[in-house]
Amino acid sequence: MAHTLTRRTVLTAAAAGIAGVGLVGGLAARQLAGPRPGPAPDLPDAPPGDERLIRIASAARGREVDFWTAVPDGYGDGRGLPVCLVLHGASATPRDYGRFGLARFLTDAVRRGAPPFALAGATGGRLSWRASGDDDPQRMVREEVPTWCARRGFDSSRLAVWGWSMGGFGALLLAETYPKWLRMAAAFSPAVSPGDAVFTGVEKLRGTPVGLWCGRQDNFLKDVRALARVLPEEPVRAAWADGRHNFGYWGTVIPDAFALIGAALSPPRT
Repeated sequence: MAHTLTRRTVLTAAAAGIAGVGLVGGLAARQLAGPRPGPAPDLPDAPPGDERLIRIASAARGREVDFWTAVPDGYGDGRGLPVCLVLHGASATPRDYGRFGLARFLTDAVRRGAPPFALAGATGGRLSWRASGDDDPQRMVREEVPTWCARRGFDSSRLAVWGWSMGGFGALLLAETYPKWLRMAAAFSPAVSPGDAVFTGVEKLRGTPVGLWCGRQDNFLKDVRALARVLPEEPVRAAWADGRHNFGYWGTVIPDAFALIGAALSPPRT
């Protein structure tokens, strides 16, 4: 059963940090460049649209989780819009998305010409978006989140995925686990390393557009660039600019990612 939280709760929720370190589930813990938590992103001068945060039961995770959605301003409740699934890093949850201004970035992207889409994300814990015993956040994203989106009236037949740090790893792994299910996989500073599950399964990304972004002062940069070189197809974006492993940098590349995601999700398949 879902329990709705207030809009004030959505917009004022805060967490202890942003960047992902000490990742669980096989990813090596790594000291990230720069202080933690990083600075908040510079937010665009655009209003959020319909933004909701609820509590909902996840059978895949065996617990209630936070489920967050955002629709660009001017698109009502988002009925009929495709969806970009959002996978958080190790030190963030959907309760942080209001503070990160993700709904405002979404409105801004659409106002700048990106085809409209909705964002949707649920709490995945610190499991690198993989199963641990009976707790399976990847199955939640694959089976339950699209169902929850469909109940909202979103078009869950058109899906992309976007994540940062641990969530970037999870986004790429999701695209590999379910080849060609997603129209695009976007990853900011994904917490990858040669020999991990993403690298060993990289051939399964064939047919799925991939975008990679990473800051030049980020300790993951070397490995993210190595991943870009071994992708089975040229990435739709492989961008490296000055920045560290935090939303101070990630906020600068959200507009580029959202423009590509919107284009990948449109038009509907015939």
